[in-house]
Amino acid sequence: MMSNEKDAERCESNVSGEVYRNPTEVKMSQIVLPCHANHRGELSVGQLLKWMDSTACLSAERHAGCSCITASVDDIHFEHTIGVGKVVNIIAKVNRAFTSSMEVGILVTCEDLYTGRQWKVCHAFATFVARRTEAGKVQLKQVNPHTQSEQMEYSLAAERRRMRLIHAEIITDLLSSSTSQLGECQQYEGAVPAEKTRVESVELVLPPHANHQVSTFGGQIMAWMENVATISACRLCNAHPTLRTIDMFHFRGPSHIGDRLVLKAIVNNAFKHSMEVGVCAEAYQGGEPLRHINSAFMTFEVLDSDRKPQTLPRICPEPVDGIRRYKEAIARKKIRLDRKYIISCKQNEVPVSVPWDPSNQMYLSYNNVSALKLMDARNSWVLTSEKNKVRLYTREENQRLLFKVEMHVCVPAEQTFHLLSDLTKRKQWDQHYEECEVIMQADEDDTIYRVTTPSVSKRDKGAEFILLASRRKPCDARCSIILRHPKHKMDPYLIALRSVTLPTHPPTEEYTRGEVLCAGFTILEECSSVSKITYYNQATPGILPYISTDIAGLSSSFYSAFAACSLFLEANKHSQTA
Repeated sequence: MMSNEKDAERCESNVSGEVYRNPTEVKMSQIVLPCHANHRGELSVGQLLKWMDSTACLSAERHAGCSCITASVDDIHFEHTIGVGKVVNIIAKVNRAFTSSMEVGILVTCEDLYTGRQWKVCHAFATFVARRTEAGKVQLKQVNPHTQSEQMEYSLAAERRRMRLIHAEIITDLLSSSTSQLGECQQYEGAVPAEKTRVESVELVLPPHANHQVSTFGGQIMAWMENVATISACRLCNAHPTLRTIDMFHFRGPSHIGDRLVLKAIVNNAFKHSMEVGVCAEAYQGGEPLRHINSAFMTFEVLDSDRKPQTLPRICPEPVDGIRRYKEAIARKKIRLDRKYIISCKQNEVPVSVPWDPSNQMYLSYNNVSALKLMDARNSWVLTSEKNKVRLYTREENQRLLFKVEMHVCVPAEQTFHLLSDLTKRKQWDQHYEECEVIMQADEDDTIYRVTTPSVSKRDKGAEFILLASRRKPCDARCSIILRHPKHKMDPYLIALRSVTLPTHPPTEEYTRGEVLCAGFTILEECSSVSKITYYNQATPGILPYISTDIAGLSSSFYSAFAACSLFLEANKHSQTA
């Protein structure tokens, strides 16, 4: 995306003609000098991480009004390297603030000063925590999103936060179950002993490495970790590797001036074109025991003269812990591929039905909810018809037809959420749901259903859907007391639906397998007894229930369904919630 387009997204004029700029936005531009580069004349990723962390920290502190520390950084994928003489442009801004933590979005682009061309290098999300003051724990003020882009990031930040909170536990469970199924490590002729790649280095934390609160910069720790990881990767391949990804990591404790930081790295596993390096940072002062500061997993490639990945030598793991790391690296590689397959590509490039698996549940759930939130943030809906205070909107996008239905009910939002989120009850009001059964409870907030719908005509078969339903309550209680802003939307309740496939439920002759790319409800509390319900459906012609080219007939189907929905909610508004 070029700078003009980015500026158009970030800025818009108000009535007085002034240009809007996000008050938390911080920009940094650095020209890459030889002292910042490696032997290939490319910017060291460690140096880039320091710049990214500094910019993001300044943005967080601008919003918090006090000093902040880096708590975690989400997965980072580096799309391109940056050469000497190029300019690195970094933009950071707070997407959303929670109680004492906030998510900061970081966009890194590279600029060629001679041609004026710009290209994206990476997009990252970091979590910062406001430090306690003399008055006690900091209560952060809320972010008021102004533009459509800010509203989307604000909404998605809540789902990313949920994923961070469950990430460590889920990854641990997945690694445990996956490694137990791998069996013995495969032996390769000429494999390099893992011990050869082991690196240990110590750094003394000095004042230039710390912030104004004498805590070591998170970016500085990441840079030191990247340095030892690169050395470890070099020892495997006897070449200079390129860092491609850093998995999500959390800082487990602070480091201060005077600390000795012990950094350890080893190649966990090598695949055909990539290798995973595990890195650990520990700190101590004097004779005290080591404190665990951080651990990270970095993926490297070795590029040839045409910038294509080269084939790498295999690794021979050490006994016990080495074998464990070897197997866990295989499991993490599958998780990375699932993440890239489901999340990294654009929404219109995601396959309609993705195979569900415990290893990709976290990312499928994120994709499911974020797709509905993105649809909810879209503008330019066309009001097609209105009947009995039920409004039907449509929107064409990427050769798909999007539907939006709005109505109000005199039922509390939480009760409406519980009634609509149980799909087994939907056949009570929606004639297009013939049968609905629970296949499995994926987790507390996600359920997989099998749904059948009747045939449209005598010549056609009925349709069968395998749907992942993801339920989300508003992110936190403070969302309901935010001062209303003309461009700010409070968190709604969400019920997101998308098709998945299961090996236990293949297509059958009896039904046509239908698919849903994105559908679901948002439920917004207008007051204590009134809820605004919005239903969305992203239709792929020919495979969704009751989708036809006859808009009049389609409108009639929606109106009858949602009139019945309103009666169903009214009749059950005093029933016990789940």
